[in-house]
Amino acid sequence: MARKFEGHVALDIRDSVPDWGPFAEPTAPQGAPNVLYLVWDDIGIGTWDCYGGLVEMPNMRRIADRGVRFTQFHTTALCSPSRAALLTGRNATSVGMATIEEFTDGFPSMSGRIPAETALLPEVLAERGWNTYAVGKWHLTPLEEENLAASKRHWPLGRGFERFYGFLGGEADQWYPNLVYDNHPISQPYTPEDGYHLSKDLADKSIEFIRDAKVIATGKPWFMYLCPGCGHAPHHVPREWADKYRGRFDMGYEKYREIVLENQKRMGLLPENTELSPMNPYSNVTSADGKPWPTQDTVRAWDSLSEDEKRLFRRQAEVFAGYLSYTDAQIGRLLDYLEESDQLDNTIIVALSDNGASGEGGPNGTANEMKFFNGYVDTIDDSLGKLDELGSPSTYSHYSIGWAMAFNTPHKLYKRYASHEGGIADPCLMSWPAGMAARGELRHQYLNVCDVTPTVYELLGLTPPDTVKGVVQRPLEGVGFRTLLADADADADTGKHTQFYSMLGTRGIWHRGWFANTIHAACPSGWGHFDKDRWELFHLEQDRSQVHDVAEVHPEKLEELKALWFSEAEKYQGMPLNDLDIVTTMTRHRPTWATKRDRFVYYPGSAEVGPGAALEIQGRSFALLAEATITSSDAQGVLFAHGGRLGGHTLFVQDEHLYYIYNFLGEEEQTIVSDRPVPLGDHILGIRYERHGTRPDNFTPSGAAVLYIDENPVGCFDDMRTQPITFSGVGEGVCVGRDSGQSVSAHYRPPFPFTGGTMHQVVADVSGKPYEDLEMAAAAAFSRD
Repeated sequence: MARKFEGHVALDIRDSVPDWGPFAEPTAPQGAPNVLYLVWDDIGIGTWDCYGGLVEMPNMRRIADRGVRFTQFHTTALCSPSRAALLTGRNATSVGMATIEEFTDGFPSMSGRIPAETALLPEVLAERGWNTYAVGKWHLTPLEEENLAASKRHWPLGRGFERFYGFLGGEADQWYPNLVYDNHPISQPYTPEDGYHLSKDLADKSIEFIRDAKVIATGKPWFMYLCPGCGHAPHHVPREWADKYRGRFDMGYEKYREIVLENQKRMGLLPENTELSPMNPYSNVTSADGKPWPTQDTVRAWDSLSEDEKRLFRRQAEVFAGYLSYTDAQIGRLLDYLEESDQLDNTIIVALSDNGASGEGGPNGTANEMKFFNGYVDTIDDSLGKLDELGSPSTYSHYSIGWAMAFNTPHKLYKRYASHEGGIADPCLMSWPAGMAARGELRHQYLNVCDVTPTVYELLGLTPPDTVKGVVQRPLEGVGFRTLLADADADADTGKHTQFYSMLGTRGIWHRGWFANTIHAACPSGWGHFDKDRWELFHLEQDRSQVHDVAEVHPEKLEELKALWFSEAEKYQGMPLNDLDIVTTMTRHRPTWATKRDRFVYYPGSAEVGPGAALEIQGRSFALLAEATITSSDAQGVLFAHGGRLGGHTLFVQDEHLYYIYNFLGEEEQTIVSDRPVPLGDHILGIRYERHGTRPDNFTPSGAAVLYIDENPVGCFDDMRTQPITFSGVGEGVCVGRDSGQSVSAHYRPPFPFTGGTMHQVVADVSGKPYEDLEMAAAAAFSRD
């Protein structure tokens, strides 16, 4: 709150009395603690060793040994919603984040825009004297606003963070990430060949941000929101870290669950009577109109696998485990720095996962998840061909869904399902040696991610403000649990008695130890008919893994909880429900520049134009016309590139010739080379693709591509396959005069900048007009320049 000026102003400054109070920057209380939110991605509760899993996480154990582990901590079942609930202290639907940013829609519950009246924790702390840093995954900016033409109102620096280094979307290539520094995209600082990995880079930047301020203001506290993106796909890790786990998962995912369940009971994490849920609990369930349970959400029995399949699935788990342990080691470097600089004891650390383990790899997993995003199945044979490369830059890997069930031991289902513990029950650790009595202890009270920030307010001694930046605030919806952090109050009642859930068409409600949920396949199922959903009832205090449905035994309790769900949904903007299929979801209207026109002009020297803003070909007919002046016979380099090693296309000059390559999902570099050298002078160098139909699979677009130098055809490819949906969801956007990140083609090493002439612009067109008309228009514009 602004202070009133209490000095005295006279005609002469000599007679005036200054008062710096209203003007000096805010100062935190003396000795105020730092706050570190450490948010992991897609980590099931049966994964880390400190939760009974078989993945070694010495630095997560280090945090647990200095504080508490929560055994009934819950999230929303999906990334963006959990992060919004964490940072605001409110339910995700209340703050417009009922789904991930890529699936937002024009409703208050799912707009993807967190309202100003529900401020984020950094917006509050920055006004009270804390430095604020966001490092790593953000995923709280609408896809259509992740570009340099957007307002930046929902970028980290627009929501209370003073510094940001990371990626805006839901996932990132760990070897070649699409990095943003503050409010602008940048190239990664060095290559994987020189030791680059995103987890390492983020740890370096975290230390740098803190140190930059500490050398100036040693006593000023900070809030850091560190989100490494691990273990979300793609699972990328140096080979030696994956190899540390050779043989660790040879028993298969079903036996893994048995081992981990016994560990969890022995460690006191679960009641002794806890049972393992079935691997495929709903495989025989159909929708109201007869749609089957999705094959993509079905686990194959380990004993039914061939030896080759077992070999592949084992390696998938080894790569994932190595990925986690490697990232844990990088976080350990940050903890070491804090300890060496005497900051660790007075830092409140909250380490958690944003949802359960991911089932998005499907029954077989994948070595190239971009196939899934284009509607293709990555077959076992495809992945076996990449077996020795899993985790490397040549793959975009994800484990099979059987491992999702294993890493969620002992629970049902996985990420996306807010109706079941496998989606919402997650690890959470909290430590603060300077202010917490508990050390290495367990807490069994039911908690939710929206309860964390209210607790931090309590620990900091701050009352949630009535206004932030002049905007009146809505009340917090989470419940603080500070009482659980002292030895004497280990069994205390936090006052939390109800928690509402809704995610991608799935629903649940917890109330005083009971949980009611619907049986409904999550988006992208397209099931609908929500009024016909069958409800289940579980007494979670006695049945943590939702094995025994007691709906018929306690019908009155079920009706009570069903009514409570609708009451809470009305209170927290829980509707409409959405389980639409991917195609319908992605083609619904969104306020984006990319869909408002069919012709884009791109320029050299500009920032990469990424997903949500770049013109997506999506299997349509198209033309690219690069306007360039060639001044040397040694001219070479990229004229245009969009995408990367697992899908994209590129137009470039090499060895005096013009090349066009369409890289179809990393499987085939469909190449056209000009039948003559590119002459000196001003030229329009282009490609025209005419879609003729689809391949025999009735899905893959196919057509003829013709390469041009000015008006002259200089090469063709008669039956070119093109991707029906997208090149990449992790950057790899449009570049002119270079190819940033990893190259589209193995013909050159990135960035392969254009030299030996001048690039002027590239016109990308999907209007369907004849190439000659476009070429004439471009030539006329070229001559005017």
